[in-house]
This record gives sequence, C-alpha cells and structure tokens, in this order.
Amino acid sequence: MTNQRIKPSLPWKTRISIALISTLNDAACRPNGTINRRLLRFLDLQAPPNPKPTNSVSSSDTTLDATRNLWFRLFSPSLPSDLLLPVVIFFHGGGFICLSPASHAYDAVCRRFARKLPAFVISVNYRLAPEHIYPSQYDDGFDVLKFLDENRATILPENADLSRCFLAGDSAGANLAHHVAVRACQTGFQTLKVMGLVSIQPFFGGEERTEAEEQLVGSLLVSVPRTDWCWKAFLPEGSDRDHGAVNVSGPNAADMSGLDFPEAMVVVGGFDPLKDWQKRYYEWLRKSGTKATLSEYPHMIHAFYLFPELPEASQLILQVKDFMTKCWSELQHN
Repeated sequence: MTNQRIKPSLPWKTRISIALISTLNDAACRPNGTINRRLLRFLDLQAPPNPKPTNSVSSSDTTLDATRNLWFRLFSPSLPSDLLLPVVIFFHGGGFICLSPASHAYDAVCRRFARKLPAFVISVNYRLAPEHIYPSQYDDGFDVLKFLDENRATILPENADLSRCFLAGDSAGANLAHHVAVRACQTGFQTLKVMGLVSIQPFFGGEERTEAEEQLVGSLLVSVPRTDWCWKAFLPEGSDRDHGAVNVSGPNAADMSGLDFPEAMVVVGGFDPLKDWQKRYYEWLRKSGTKATLSEYPHMIHAFYLFPELPEASQLILQVKDFMTKCWSELQHN
C-alpha cells in the first residue's frame, strides 16, 4: 500500500500538546540508543500526592524498594468506608522509556478512574529503559501484586477488595499488564484475585510491518521510527521484534493453554499505527480461550484518553466501568 499522510480531526489544544510532546521526545531519544533524561524531565510535568481530597479523591505514595525506585501512588475515592470497592492496578504508558505515576496526565487520569468507576487505583512506578531492560519492568509490576497481597491490611483501606482486582494499562503499560497477568495466573495469592484486564491501545509489535504502520505515516505520538527506537532500548541485545515480550501472538508466543487468564477488554484507535497488532492480540486471546471484548474508537489517535477535552476520553472510562461491572456480575452468577 502506498504511504499516506492521514490526520484525524482534533482540537487545536490537543494538536499543540501532542506536537510539543513529540518534538521533545524525539530530541531526547539519541541515535546511539541513550536518552537525555534532563530533557525528558523538563517535558514531564509532575503532580505531587495529595492526602486531602481533591474532586473527591485523595492520593498517597508508598515505596516498595528504593534501590530500584519501585513505588506506587494510591488514589482513594471519598466514599463511605463500609462500601467495598474493587482495586485497579494501573501501569502507565511511555514506550517503557519515560513518564511515571506522578506525570500530570497520569495523575489526572487515575483520579478520574478512582472517582468515576469508582475504585481504589494503584498506579505503579516501574524501572525505565534503556537503563533497565526487559524483564525489569515485568518484575517490578509483578512484585507490586505480591506486595499488595502480603501487606493488604497495612497498605490498603479496609474497604479495598483485593478479590476484585483489575489490571489496567495503556500503551507500554498495557503490554506490561498483559505479561504481569500471565505471571499472576501461575501464582497462588492469599487474597488477590485478578478478575479482569483493561488493555488500552497496548504497545505490541513484530518484525513485520503491518498495513496500519505503512499507511499511518507521520502519525501523532506513535510512529514506526519511534516504536523501533523504544523496542531496541527495551529488549536484550541481539533480540528482534518477534521476541515474546513484543509480538505476544507471534512465533515466540507464550503457551496460554491451561492458564485461567482474566477476561480482557482491548481498546483500539483508528488512527493508531499499532491498531493491527492490537486487533491480533484480541483475536489471539479469543483463540486461546480467553473471554475478550474489542472496543474500537475509529477516529482516535494513540493515547487519546489522556486528553480530557476529547469526548471519547469520558466515553472510555464509562466503558471500563461497564466492563468491570460485567466481570463482577459474571463471577457472582458462576
């Protein structure tokens, strides 16, 4: 297919924000595979934890392991303490190379999740590439699950129901959430039960160039040169993009047979160059025997839901709420 420059219709505010982010991000990712952390910190506006409720949500930070900067931010909605609420463990995006739970966009979106679902939301800070390569990020994510399971009484509010736990993430965070879910299926927890997986525009790929990657040239935020740089920074030396961490449904895919993998919701954007990989993931889950729902936003770009001025951002949160309610209802009837 001939390369085309296709652009979605977006508000100017969104376009300006994305152009600034993309320009600074490209400048920070050096051709030699290293990264300019000082420049990325300039780009990454931080939001501190807020113990006093703001818009009915308070937040606090907990450190698991300072030596690897492993910590999480807990978002707690202001609701009666006798109301049991599910727990959403969230992994942020950023191509495995940047951002954190304190990044303004992720602090804001996790607050919206906590308030509108409602749920206790735990946003995980994991190690970043290229300083820390695969499987550091997956180890960090899984260690948070173990920590919560073992320290539930001292870390979480009494009305946090770990037996109704959902893993969620966007982009690289959705990739991470998938691999953590696989590990969770192979582990015996005391209380924690992963009931569902919310995979928002997951960051997957492969050696092949898909139709969407060839068609959506010069796309916003995500492009083939950017994803190639991130995969090279993330993977062990000598690996290609058909590594099982990247091409989850490809030649090196994990064997899902026998795993009690949680029901999944996969979100896809029509202007996301990764959409073909995301649809393959959804189809692979179904072929593997996993219940899965595909939620498509034909006119949206990668990471659209981080921009609250877009109506689809609010729509997505409502869909996540419906998905969580459905998973809980099915469990009660089984």
